[in-house]
Amino acid sequence: MRTSLRHLTLPVLHHQVNHLSYFHAIVMGLLQGVTELFPVSSLGHSVILPQLLGWSDLSTAQSQPESFYLAFIVGLHVGTAVGLLAFYWRDWVRLVGAFFATLRTRRVDSPDQRFIWLLIFATIPVGIVGLVFEHRLRVLFAKPFAASVFLAINGVILIGGELVRRRTLANKGRLRTPKGRHAAVPDDAGGGFRRLETLTFTRGTAIGSTQILALFAGISRSGVTMVAGITEGLDHEDAARFSFMLATPVIFLAGLLKLSDLTGPLGDGIRTQTVVAAICAGIAAWVSVKFLVRYFRTRTLWPFGVYCLLAGTACAIYFSR
Repeated sequence: MRTSLRHLTLPVLHHQVNHLSYFHAIVMGLLQGVTELFPVSSLGHSVILPQLLGWSDLSTAQSQPESFYLAFIVGLHVGTAVGLLAFYWRDWVRLVGAFFATLRTRRVDSPDQRFIWLLIFATIPVGIVGLVFEHRLRVLFAKPFAASVFLAINGVILIGGELVRRRTLANKGRLRTPKGRHAAVPDDAGGGFRRLETLTFTRGTAIGSTQILALFAGISRSGVTMVAGITEGLDHEDAARFSFMLATPVIFLAGLLKLSDLTGPLGDGIRTQTVVAAICAGIAAWVSVKFLVRYFRTRTLWPFGVYCLLAGTACAIYFSR
């Protein structure tokens, strides 16, 4: 009888109780939806902000090999991807049709057919690296101090991309703004930008490969792909569109591949909160991409770069104490 009672009590002693309030879920859902599209790193903010707000259990859970928060993130990814799909649904309907057309004809004849294959090739590198290393990198670097350092580095990348773009325009004689007058150079101050549909598969894949950097908490997926795009000669609007279109399958597939985390024991007690958070993330993503598409018609990455550099440096100093 004593042995059987011991066996009966062991599962109870080792059972992990998952807890996530609806308030925390809504805040993190909105945060994910906004920062995934804004070039400021959703993963970095999801590590740093909970720690600053005193929600250390959420921040700590991200760097654990197994935790309820990893299951929660699955829902946020799916919600964000749905928000992106809702905004670009007309484009994706055309692109899916173009994809099957190329399979039938075994030729690439139209801009849509070329663009869908450009997206496919550009997604392959981050897909492979993400499958192998994403979990290990999250466990290793999803900590407040490391995320703060990478957030500051993200700011340097954004600012550096704009400086390289400015120098390139000046060297090619396209910059109509007097030298040194403005650090931020809007697209209407230059000219002769490369069109998105003219990107070669090699250059498109190179741009897509920069998403690998976003596996480090604090580095923005949209930020690094936009920087790669503008340094390849795209204007900000095309660079943003390519970035958002690239992010959609990556985020969506990342969520689907780990759906078992949410349906398994790690999702116990947090599934309804995750659904609420996913809805918030989807709405926030749709609003964010709608705003950013208009923003990048006339604006640059400079404000986001300055924010990341200052916020990341300040947080790194704070967490190093």
